[in-house]
Amino acid sequence: MSEGDGVAEGGAVSEGDGVAERRLHPVTPLRRAWAPVAVVIGWAVHDPDGAQRHLTRLTTTTLLIGLAVIVPAAALYGFCSWWFTHFAVTDTELRIRTGLVFRRTAHIRLERIQAIDITQPLLARVAGVAKLKLDVIGTDKKDELAFLGADEARTLRAELLARAAGFAPETAHEVGEAPSRQLLRVPPGVLAVSLLLTGATWGSLAAALVVPPVLWLVTHSLWTVLAVALPLLGAAGASSVGRFVGEYDWTVGESPDGLRIDHGLLDRAHETVPPGRVQTVRIVEPLLWRRRGWVRVELDVAGSSNSVLVPVAPRELAETVVSLVLPGVTVPQSAALSPSPRRARWCVPVWWRGYGLAVTDAVFAARSGLLARSLALVPHAKVQSVRMTQGPWERARGVADVCVDTGANKVVRARLRDADEARELLAQQAERSRTGRGDALPDRWMA
Repeated sequence: MSEGDGVAEGGAVSEGDGVAERRLHPVTPLRRAWAPVAVVIGWAVHDPDGAQRHLTRLTTTTLLIGLAVIVPAAALYGFCSWWFTHFAVTDTELRIRTGLVFRRTAHIRLERIQAIDITQPLLARVAGVAKLKLDVIGTDKKDELAFLGADEARTLRAELLARAAGFAPETAHEVGEAPSRQLLRVPPGVLAVSLLLTGATWGSLAAALVVPPVLWLVTHSLWTVLAVALPLLGAAGASSVGRFVGEYDWTVGESPDGLRIDHGLLDRAHETVPPGRVQTVRIVEPLLWRRRGWVRVELDVAGSSNSVLVPVAPRELAETVVSLVLPGVTVPQSAALSPSPRRARWCVPVWWRGYGLAVTDAVFAARSGLLARSLALVPHAKVQSVRMTQGPWERARGVADVCVDTGANKVVRARLRDADEARELLAQQAERSRTGRGDALPDRWMA
Protein backbone atom coordinates (compact mmCIF):
# COMPACT_ATOMS: atom_id res chain seq x y z
CA MET A 1 0.00 0.00 0.00
CA SER A 2 2.86 2.36 0.72
CA GLU A 3 4.55 1.94 -2.69
CA GLY A 4 2.28 4.47 -4.37
CA ASP A 5 2.46 7.05 -1.61
CA GLY A 6 3.46 10.55 -2.50
CA VAL A 7 2.94 14.12 -1.36
CA ALA A 8 -0.26 15.80 -2.44
CA GLU A 9 -0.90 19.49 -2.86
CA GLY A 10 -0.78 21.39 0.41
CA GLY A 11 1.57 18.91 2.12
CA ALA A 12 -1.05 16.20 2.66
CA VAL A 13 -0.06 12.60 2.06
CA SER A 14 -1.59 11.05 -1.07
CA GLU A 15 -2.18 7.35 -1.58
CA GLY A 16 -1.81 5.50 -4.85
CA ASP A 17 -5.56 5.64 -5.51
CA GLY A 18 -5.47 9.44 -5.48
CA VAL A 19 -7.14 9.90 -2.09
CA ALA A 20 -5.56 12.73 -0.11
CA GLU A 21 -4.55 11.61 3.35
CA ARG A 22 -3.89 13.71 6.41
CA ARG A 23 -1.71 13.34 9.47
CA LEU A 24 -2.62 13.92 13.07
CA HIS A 25 -1.70 17.06 15.00
CA PRO A 26 2.09 17.55 15.50
CA VAL A 27 1.61 17.38 19.27
CA THR A 28 0.70 13.69 18.95
CA PRO A 29 4.31 12.40 19.20
CA LEU A 30 4.50 13.80 22.74
CA ARG A 31 1.62 11.52 23.71
CA ARG A 32 3.00 8.43 21.99
CA ALA A 33 6.55 8.94 23.24
CA TRP A 34 5.43 7.69 26.64
CA ALA A 35 5.01 4.12 25.37
CA PRO A 36 8.66 2.96 25.92
CA VAL A 37 8.72 4.72 29.30
CA ALA A 38 5.44 3.00 30.21
CA VAL A 39 7.02 -0.38 29.44
CA VAL A 40 9.83 0.32 31.92
CA ILE A 41 7.36 1.54 34.56
CA GLY A 42 5.17 -1.51 34.00
CA TRP A 43 8.13 -3.84 34.52
CA ALA A 44 9.06 -2.01 37.73
CA VAL A 45 5.49 -2.27 39.07
CA HIS A 46 5.24 -5.95 38.11
CA ASP A 47 8.52 -6.86 39.83
CA PRO A 48 9.33 -4.12 42.36
CA ASP A 49 11.94 -6.20 44.22
CA GLY A 50 13.83 -7.00 41.05
CA ALA A 51 13.61 -3.38 39.90
CA GLN A 52 14.99 -2.17 43.23
CA ARG A 53 17.89 -4.64 43.09
CA HIS A 54 18.84 -3.56 39.58
CA LEU A 55 18.46 0.11 40.45
CA THR A 56 20.79 -0.10 43.48
CA ARG A 57 23.51 -1.70 41.34
CA LEU A 58 23.54 1.18 38.85
CA THR A 59 26.00 4.04 39.23
CA THR A 60 25.18 7.66 38.51
CA THR A 61 27.08 7.49 35.23
CA THR A 62 25.13 4.43 34.14
CA LEU A 63 21.82 6.10 34.99
CA LEU A 64 22.72 9.18 32.96
CA ILE A 65 23.74 7.02 30.01
CA GLY A 66 20.48 5.10 30.31
CA LEU A 67 18.47 8.31 30.29
CA ALA A 68 20.47 9.56 27.33
CA VAL A 69 19.40 6.43 25.44
CA ILE A 70 15.81 6.05 26.63
CA VAL A 71 14.68 9.66 26.15
CA PRO A 72 15.82 9.97 22.49
CA ALA A 73 14.47 6.46 21.78
CA ALA A 74 11.09 7.43 23.21
CA ALA A 75 11.09 10.65 21.19
CA LEU A 76 12.00 8.75 18.01
CA TYR A 77 9.26 6.19 18.64
CA GLY A 78 6.69 8.94 19.13
CA PHE A 79 7.76 10.73 15.96
CA CYS A 80 7.78 7.57 13.81
CA SER A 81 4.38 6.39 15.05
CA TRP A 82 2.96 9.83 14.20
CA TRP A 83 4.70 10.00 10.82
CA PHE A 84 3.32 6.61 9.72
CA THR A 85 -0.26 7.32 10.86
CA HIS A 86 -2.56 8.73 8.18
CA PHE A 87 -6.30 9.07 7.72
CA ALA A 88 -8.52 9.95 4.80
CA VAL A 89 -12.22 10.37 4.09
CA THR A 90 -13.35 8.82 0.81
CA ASP A 91 -16.79 8.74 -0.75
CA THR A 92 -17.73 5.62 1.21
CA GLU A 93 -15.38 5.20 4.18
CA LEU A 94 -13.00 6.64 6.74
CA ARG A 95 -9.59 5.05 6.26
CA ILE A 96 -7.02 4.98 9.07
CA ARG A 97 -3.52 3.63 8.43
CA THR A 98 -1.20 3.01 11.36
CA GLY A 99 1.89 0.98 12.21
CA LEU A 100 5.64 1.30 11.76
CA VAL A 101 6.63 -2.37 11.53
CA PHE A 102 3.22 -4.06 11.41
CA ARG A 103 0.88 -2.02 9.23
CA ARG A 104 -2.84 -1.85 10.02
CA THR A 105 -5.48 -0.23 7.84
CA ALA A 106 -8.97 0.30 9.26
CA HIS A 107 -11.75 0.74 6.69
CA ILE A 108 -14.75 2.27 8.49
CA ARG A 109 -17.87 2.42 6.34
CA LEU A 110 -19.52 5.81 6.79
CA GLU A 111 -23.04 4.37 6.96
CA ARG A 112 -21.89 2.12 9.83
CA ILE A 113 -20.85 5.04 12.03
CA GLN A 114 -23.44 5.55 14.74
CA ALA A 115 -21.77 8.06 17.08
CA ILE A 116 -18.69 10.26 17.17
CA ASP A 117 -17.49 11.65 20.50
CA ILE A 118 -14.97 14.43 21.07
CA THR A 119 -12.90 14.20 24.24
CA GLN A 120 -10.33 16.62 25.59
CA PRO A 121 -8.15 15.48 28.49
CA LEU A 122 -6.79 18.29 30.63
CA LEU A 123 -3.40 18.54 28.88
CA ALA A 124 -5.12 18.30 25.49
CA ARG A 125 -7.30 21.27 26.40
CA VAL A 126 -4.19 23.25 27.29
CA ALA A 127 -2.58 22.29 23.96
CA GLY A 128 -5.75 23.07 22.00
CA VAL A 129 -6.20 19.54 20.62
CA ALA A 130 -8.96 16.93 20.87
CA LYS A 131 -9.57 13.23 20.33
CA LEU A 132 -12.25 11.74 18.07
CA LYS A 133 -13.79 8.42 19.17
CA LEU A 134 -15.98 6.55 16.73
CA ASP A 135 -18.74 4.10 17.62
CA VAL A 136 -19.24 1.73 14.70
CA ILE A 137 -21.98 -0.86 14.34
CA GLY A 138 -20.74 -4.40 14.87
CA THR A 139 -17.51 -3.55 16.71
CA ASP A 140 -16.81 -3.48 20.44
CA LYS A 141 -13.55 -1.51 20.24
CA LYS A 142 -13.66 2.17 19.37
CA ASP A 143 -11.39 3.47 16.62
CA GLU A 144 -9.99 6.89 17.41
CA LEU A 145 -8.04 9.77 15.95
CA ALA A 146 -5.79 11.26 18.62
CA PHE A 147 -4.96 14.05 18.39
CA LEU A 148 -6.44 16.64 16.04
CA GLY A 149 -6.67 20.39 16.39
CA ALA A 150 -9.84 21.26 18.31
CA ASP A 151 -11.37 23.12 15.34
CA GLU A 152 -10.31 20.40 12.90
CA ALA A 153 -11.88 17.73 15.14
CA ARG A 154 -15.24 19.53 15.19
CA THR A 155 -15.13 20.09 11.42
CA LEU A 156 -14.24 16.45 10.70
CA ARG A 157 -16.95 15.22 13.06
CA ALA A 158 -19.56 17.36 11.31
CA GLU A 159 -18.41 16.09 7.90
CA LEU A 160 -18.51 12.43 8.94
CA LEU A 161 -21.98 12.80 10.46
CA ALA A 162 -23.21 14.53 7.32
CA ARG A 163 -21.81 11.70 5.19
CA ALA A 164 -23.40 9.12 7.50
CA ALA A 165 -26.71 10.96 7.16
CA GLY A 166 -26.58 10.52 3.39
CA PHE A 167 -25.31 13.92 2.23
CA ALA A 168 -23.26 13.90 -0.96
CA PRO A 169 -19.47 14.23 -0.52
CA GLU A 170 -19.40 17.55 -2.36
CA THR A 171 -22.01 19.08 -0.01
CA ALA A 172 -20.97 17.43 3.26
CA HIS A 173 -18.35 20.14 3.90
CA GLU A 174 -21.05 22.82 3.67
CA VAL A 175 -23.45 21.19 6.13
CA GLY A 176 -21.34 22.00 9.18
CA GLU A 177 -22.24 21.07 12.73
CA ALA A 178 -25.97 20.86 13.33
CA PRO A 179 -27.37 23.53 15.70
CA SER A 180 -28.11 22.51 19.27
CA ARG A 181 -30.74 23.65 21.78
CA GLN A 182 -29.96 23.20 25.46
CA LEU A 183 -32.49 21.07 27.32
CA LEU A 184 -30.98 20.90 30.79
CA ARG A 185 -27.85 21.65 32.76
CA VAL A 186 -27.02 20.04 36.10
CA PRO A 187 -25.77 22.69 38.57
CA PRO A 188 -22.60 21.66 40.45
CA GLY A 189 -24.36 22.14 43.80
CA VAL A 190 -27.18 19.78 42.86
CA LEU A 191 -24.67 17.19 41.64
CA ALA A 192 -22.68 17.41 44.90
CA VAL A 193 -25.81 17.01 47.06
CA SER A 194 -27.01 14.06 44.97
CA LEU A 195 -23.70 12.26 45.52
CA LEU A 196 -23.93 12.87 49.27
CA LEU A 197 -27.42 11.36 49.23
CA THR A 198 -26.28 8.24 47.36
CA GLY A 199 -25.88 5.06 49.39
CA ALA A 200 -22.92 3.85 47.32
CA THR A 201 -20.89 6.90 48.37
CA TRP A 202 -21.36 6.28 52.09
CA GLY A 203 -21.12 2.50 51.74
CA SER A 204 -17.72 2.61 50.04
CA LEU A 205 -16.49 5.28 52.49
CA ALA A 206 -17.64 3.24 55.49
CA ALA A 207 -15.88 0.15 54.14
CA ALA A 208 -12.68 2.16 53.64
CA LEU A 209 -12.80 3.39 57.25
CA VAL A 210 -13.89 0.18 58.99
CA VAL A 211 -12.20 -2.71 57.17
CA PRO A 212 -8.51 -1.63 57.45
CA PRO A 213 -8.55 -1.22 61.29
CA VAL A 214 -10.25 -4.60 61.64
CA LEU A 215 -7.61 -6.21 59.43
CA TRP A 216 -4.86 -4.59 61.47
CA LEU A 217 -6.30 -6.00 64.68
CA VAL A 218 -6.50 -9.47 63.14
CA THR A 219 -3.27 -9.67 61.10
CA HIS A 220 -0.95 -6.89 62.39
CA SER A 221 0.40 -6.81 58.83
CA LEU A 222 0.91 -3.37 57.30
CA TRP A 223 1.12 -4.76 53.75
CA THR A 224 -2.19 -6.60 54.13
CA VAL A 225 -3.87 -3.44 55.42
CA LEU A 226 -2.45 -1.35 52.57
CA ALA A 227 -3.39 -3.96 49.96
CA VAL A 228 -7.02 -3.74 51.10
CA ALA A 229 -7.22 -0.09 52.15
CA LEU A 230 -5.90 1.45 48.92
CA PRO A 231 -8.51 -0.19 46.62
CA LEU A 232 -11.27 0.68 49.09
CA LEU A 233 -10.14 4.31 49.24
CA GLY A 234 -9.96 4.34 45.45
CA ALA A 235 -13.50 3.00 45.19
CA ALA A 236 -14.73 5.61 47.70
CA GLY A 237 -13.04 8.35 45.71
CA ALA A 238 -14.40 7.08 42.39
CA SER A 239 -17.97 6.95 43.73
CA SER A 240 -17.81 10.51 45.08
CA VAL A 241 -15.01 12.81 43.91
CA GLY A 242 -14.45 10.86 40.69
CA ARG A 243 -18.11 11.06 39.70
CA PHE A 244 -18.27 14.74 40.59
CA VAL A 245 -15.25 15.52 38.40
CA GLY A 246 -16.53 13.36 35.52
CA GLU A 247 -20.16 14.59 35.65
CA TYR A 248 -19.37 18.24 36.39
CA ASP A 249 -21.30 20.81 34.31
CA TRP A 250 -23.41 18.08 32.68
CA THR A 251 -25.34 19.60 29.80
CA VAL A 252 -27.84 17.92 27.49
CA GLY A 253 -28.77 19.55 24.20
CA GLU A 254 -31.09 18.61 21.34
CA SER A 255 -29.88 18.63 17.74
CA PRO A 256 -30.84 16.93 14.47
CA ASP A 257 -28.03 14.39 14.90
CA GLY A 258 -29.21 13.27 18.36
CA LEU A 259 -28.91 14.40 21.95
CA ARG A 260 -25.56 16.02 22.71
CA ILE A 261 -23.94 15.59 26.10
CA ASP A 262 -21.10 17.78 27.38
CA HIS A 263 -19.47 17.16 30.75
CA GLY A 264 -16.25 17.05 32.72
CA LEU A 265 -14.24 19.32 35.03
CA LEU A 266 -10.71 18.31 34.05
CA ASP A 267 -11.25 16.06 31.02
CA ARG A 268 -13.99 17.55 28.84
CA ALA A 269 -16.15 15.17 26.77
CA HIS A 270 -18.57 15.92 23.95
CA GLU A 271 -20.77 12.89 23.28
CA THR A 272 -23.79 12.15 21.13
CA VAL A 273 -26.65 9.78 21.83
CA PRO A 274 -27.49 8.54 18.31
CA PRO A 275 -31.18 8.39 17.43
CA GLY A 276 -32.67 4.96 16.98
CA ARG A 277 -29.74 3.18 18.66
CA VAL A 278 -31.00 3.40 22.24
CA GLN A 279 -32.02 -0.08 23.34
CA THR A 280 -33.01 0.50 26.97
CA VAL A 281 -33.60 3.50 29.21
CA ARG A 282 -33.50 3.12 33.00
CA ILE A 283 -34.92 5.69 35.40
CA VAL A 284 -33.14 5.16 38.74
CA GLU A 285 -34.58 6.65 41.92
CA PRO A 286 -32.44 6.20 45.06
CA LEU A 287 -34.26 6.26 48.39
CA LEU A 288 -32.79 9.55 49.64
CA TRP A 289 -33.58 11.31 46.35
CA ARG A 290 -37.32 10.71 46.44
CA ARG A 291 -38.13 13.55 48.82
CA ARG A 292 -36.51 15.98 46.40
CA GLY A 293 -38.10 14.33 43.34
CA TRP A 294 -34.75 13.58 41.69
CA VAL A 295 -33.95 10.70 39.34
CA ARG A 296 -30.98 9.45 37.34
CA VAL A 297 -31.40 8.38 33.71
CA GLU A 298 -29.18 5.63 32.33
CA LEU A 299 -29.27 3.97 28.93
CA ASP A 300 -27.94 1.12 26.84
CA VAL A 301 -26.84 2.02 23.31
CA ALA A 302 -25.94 -0.72 20.84
CA GLY A 303 -22.18 -0.73 20.28
CA SER A 304 -21.58 2.36 22.43
CA SER A 305 -20.11 2.96 25.86
CA ASN A 306 -22.40 5.90 26.60
CA SER A 307 -24.34 4.80 29.68
CA VAL A 308 -25.55 7.96 31.44
CA LEU A 309 -28.03 10.38 29.95
CA VAL A 310 -28.83 12.53 33.00
CA PRO A 311 -26.86 12.14 36.27
CA VAL A 312 -29.53 13.89 38.36
CA ALA A 313 -32.60 15.95 37.50
CA PRO A 314 -36.21 16.51 38.60
CA ARG A 315 -38.39 13.65 37.43
CA GLU A 316 -40.58 15.80 35.15
CA LEU A 317 -37.55 17.21 33.32
CA ALA A 318 -35.92 13.77 33.06
CA GLU A 319 -39.09 12.32 31.54
CA THR A 320 -39.05 15.09 28.94
CA VAL A 321 -35.53 14.07 27.91
CA VAL A 322 -36.58 10.40 27.83
CA SER A 323 -39.43 11.28 25.44
CA LEU A 324 -36.83 12.68 23.01
CA VAL A 325 -34.64 9.60 23.24
CA LEU A 326 -37.66 7.31 22.82
CA PRO A 327 -40.10 9.23 20.59
CA GLY A 328 -43.73 8.43 21.27
CA VAL A 329 -43.01 6.83 24.66
CA THR A 330 -44.72 8.00 27.84
CA VAL A 331 -43.05 6.89 31.07
CA PRO A 332 -45.56 4.76 33.07
CA GLN A 333 -46.27 6.13 36.53
CA SER A 334 -46.09 4.00 39.67
CA ALA A 335 -49.87 3.57 39.77
CA ALA A 336 -49.82 2.05 36.27
CA LEU A 337 -47.36 -0.70 37.24
CA SER A 338 -48.97 -3.97 38.27
CA PRO A 339 -47.18 -5.56 41.26
CA SER A 340 -46.15 -9.18 41.62
CA PRO A 341 -48.76 -11.47 43.23
CA ARG A 342 -48.59 -11.67 47.01
CA ARG A 343 -47.49 -15.32 46.96
CA ALA A 344 -44.21 -14.12 45.38
CA ARG A 345 -43.08 -13.13 48.90
CA TRP A 346 -42.12 -16.78 49.48
CA CYS A 347 -39.60 -16.54 46.61
CA VAL A 348 -38.05 -13.16 47.44
CA PRO A 349 -39.02 -11.90 50.91
CA VAL A 350 -39.59 -8.13 51.32
CA TRP A 351 -37.90 -7.18 48.05
CA TRP A 352 -40.77 -8.66 46.03
CA ARG A 353 -42.69 -5.45 46.78
CA GLY A 354 -40.35 -3.51 44.50
CA TYR A 355 -41.21 -5.52 41.38
CA GLY A 356 -43.73 -4.16 38.89
CA LEU A 357 -44.64 -4.35 35.21
CA ALA A 358 -46.43 -2.25 32.61
CA VAL A 359 -46.73 -3.04 28.91
CA THR A 360 -47.94 -0.20 26.69
CA ASP A 361 -48.27 0.11 22.94
CA ALA A 362 -44.71 1.47 22.81
CA VAL A 363 -42.62 -0.12 25.57
CA PHE A 364 -42.05 -3.04 27.90
CA ALA A 365 -41.53 -1.41 31.32
CA ALA A 366 -40.21 -3.44 34.28
CA ARG A 367 -39.47 -2.06 37.75
CA SER A 368 -37.12 -3.57 40.32
CA GLY A 369 -35.51 -2.54 43.59
CA LEU A 370 -36.95 -1.40 46.88
CA LEU A 371 -34.42 1.08 48.27
CA ALA A 372 -33.10 2.22 44.89
CA ARG A 373 -35.95 1.77 42.43
CA SER A 374 -35.09 1.25 38.79
CA LEU A 375 -37.64 1.37 35.96
CA ALA A 376 -36.33 -0.14 32.69
CA LEU A 377 -38.03 0.90 29.43
CA VAL A 378 -37.50 -1.25 26.34
CA PRO A 379 -39.20 -0.20 23.07
CA HIS A 380 -40.91 -3.18 21.46
CA ALA A 381 -38.89 -2.64 18.28
CA LYS A 382 -35.63 -3.17 20.22
CA VAL A 383 -36.59 -6.55 21.71
CA GLN A 384 -34.47 -9.23 20.05
CA SER A 385 -35.95 -12.20 21.90
CA VAL A 386 -38.32 -12.93 24.76
CA ARG A 387 -38.41 -15.93 27.08
CA MET A 388 -39.98 -17.19 30.28
CA THR A 389 -37.88 -18.69 33.08
CA GLN A 390 -39.19 -20.60 36.07
CA GLY A 391 -37.20 -22.39 38.76
CA PRO A 392 -38.57 -25.25 40.89
CA TRP A 393 -39.47 -22.96 43.81
CA GLU A 394 -41.18 -20.51 41.46
CA ARG A 395 -43.14 -23.36 39.86
CA ALA A 396 -44.33 -24.41 43.30
CA ARG A 397 -45.62 -20.87 43.92
CA GLY A 398 -47.11 -20.41 40.45
CA VAL A 399 -44.88 -17.50 39.40
CA ALA A 400 -42.33 -16.97 36.63
CA ASP A 401 -39.95 -14.39 35.18
CA VAL A 402 -40.36 -12.85 31.73
CA CYS A 403 -37.06 -11.76 30.16
CA VAL A 404 -36.51 -9.63 27.07
CA ASP A 405 -33.12 -9.42 25.34
CA THR A 406 -32.05 -6.21 23.60
CA GLY A 407 -29.57 -5.38 20.85
CA ALA A 408 -27.08 -4.09 23.45
CA ASN A 409 -26.65 -7.63 24.85
CA LYS A 410 -28.62 -6.67 27.94
CA VAL A 411 -31.53 -8.41 29.62
CA VAL A 412 -34.55 -6.71 31.18
CA ARG A 413 -36.41 -9.00 33.53
CA ALA A 414 -39.99 -8.75 34.80
CA ARG A 415 -39.66 -10.67 38.06
CA LEU A 416 -42.19 -13.01 39.71
CA ARG A 417 -45.24 -12.61 37.49
CA ASP A 418 -48.21 -14.93 37.71
CA ALA A 419 -47.38 -18.01 35.62
CA ASP A 420 -50.49 -17.72 33.40
CA GLU A 421 -49.83 -14.01 32.92
CA ALA A 422 -46.21 -14.78 32.00
CA ARG A 423 -47.25 -17.25 29.28
CA GLU A 424 -49.65 -14.68 27.84
CA LEU A 425 -46.96 -11.98 27.97
CA LEU A 426 -44.57 -14.29 26.15
CA ALA A 427 -46.88 -14.65 23.16
CA GLN A 428 -47.98 -11.02 23.10
CA GLN A 429 -44.47 -9.61 23.38
CA ALA A 430 -43.21 -11.67 20.46
CA GLU A 431 -45.98 -10.21 18.29
CA ARG A 432 -45.41 -6.65 19.53
CA SER A 433 -41.68 -6.92 18.74
CA ARG A 434 -42.38 -8.14 15.23
CA THR A 435 -44.83 -5.35 14.41
CA GLY A 436 -42.69 -2.76 16.23
CA ARG A 437 -39.67 -3.44 14.06
CA GLY A 438 -41.83 -3.02 10.98
CA ASP A 439 -43.05 0.41 12.12
CA ALA A 440 -39.71 1.67 13.47
CA LEU A 441 -38.14 4.79 11.97
CA PRO A 442 -34.80 4.49 10.13
CA ASP A 443 -31.69 4.79 12.33
CA ARG A 444 -30.16 7.76 10.57
CA TRP A 445 -28.96 11.20 11.56
CA MET A 446 -30.79 14.30 10.45
CA ALA A 447 -33.55 12.14 8.99
